Amino acid sequence: MASQKALNPPVGECRQCWFHAYASKEAHKGLKWNEDCAACLSHLGGCPDSMIVKAA
Repeated sequence: MASQKALNPPVGECRQCWFHAYASKEAHKGLKWNEDCAACLSHLGGCPDSMIVKAA
């Protein structure tokens, strides 16, 4: 189970990137050694606006 920190990104952060950073073992458990995460690579050029946490 992912930690509360991994599941609750702060305002201005990408939900996917935050989860992959703070629950890395869970997010990347299906990858082989030295294999890149396609989800992480897709955000290298920037994160979609829809994934960014907005202020309430």
